[in-house]
Amino acid sequence: MAIVEAIEMTETIDVPETILVTGGAGYIGSHTCVALLEAGYDVVVVDDLSNGSEHAVNEAAGIAGRTIEFHRIDVADRAALDAVFEAHHIDGVIHFAGLKAVGESVVEPLRYFRVNVGTALTLAETMADHGVKRLVFSSSATVYSPQASMPLREDAPNGPTNPYGETKSMIERILVAAGDADPELAVALLRYFNPVGAHESGRIGEDPAGIPNNLMPFVMQVAVGKLAELSIFGDDYDTPDGTCIRDYIHVVDLARGHVAALCRLGEHPGVQTWNLGTGRGTSVLQMLAAAERAVGHPIPHRVVGRRAGDQPVSFADVSKAERELGWRAERTIDNMCADHWEWQRTHPDGFRE
Repeated sequence: MAIVEAIEMTETIDVPETILVTGGAGYIGSHTCVALLEAGYDVVVVDDLSNGSEHAVNEAAGIAGRTIEFHRIDVADRAALDAVFEAHHIDGVIHFAGLKAVGESVVEPLRYFRVNVGTALTLAETMADHGVKRLVFSSSATVYSPQASMPLREDAPNGPTNPYGETKSMIERILVAAGDADPELAVALLRYFNPVGAHESGRIGEDPAGIPNNLMPFVMQVAVGKLAELSIFGDDYDTPDGTCIRDYIHVVDLARGHVAALCRLGEHPGVQTWNLGTGRGTSVLQMLAAAERAVGHPIPHRVVGRRAGDQPVSFADVSKAERELGWRAERTIDNMCADHWEWQRTHPDGFRE
């Protein structure tokens, strides 16, 4: 009788779901690990550390006061990935792993297609083999056509203008086809805009290799003295101050959006798409001013010629995510800059110091 009662008690215990995070040692991945742990999930990370750091995984676990199982593997390695699925009962996957530099993708398009699309295919096939039906995919606003009207809605026309964006669009189409073939498959395609900031603890943040490609890490590396000055690419656009306008989102808000999408998938199978942004545009000069407020001193900069391919304005319509996910970005550009500066100030060389 005691044994039966023990079994019945065991069956009522609420066991946390285990989420596999590919690329979890990277910028957005590590912040999403924190959000998952704080939401009560168990987390397994796979990453080859080509653009991430095991320190980020350890710090994410420390912030949440939990543990993370880490496996250093290439997600494209089918045998290694299969072994991870064999070792853990995986309930869902958040997929970040892949190459992500727009400029580099123009120079090395074949590498981008092989790595990004090949990795996604290997992951999807391995999930199918192990009966895992929930996937949150890290897509991008680069899938939208530059001719699409603002703000960008999820049903705006696609038309990537670089190989990186093409890989994201192609993976989306692959996952839509997979969903058509398997009605039990639940996939979130998250198209997000310009992630910036860092965890408010200052323990994890963006750690780009070499000279940053994006505005915020470049600004902060100038502020901390690693780079001489910021180049502003054009001040003659048809915008209020002449500089490009983008939708910047705090990385912690973005991480929360991944958890919200994962929860939604538990109740709604199918392939669904959501923009994750603030719904507000911020110009380069406005962001620079906010960064100067955060660091407490002027940041050297100069205006140079326009950069090929830059759109004057790009920002999201986020009403669908607010309505269906119950999610909304909460942090301001001042929060973004203050948190990013705390990370940069305390980690001038990133995780390499």
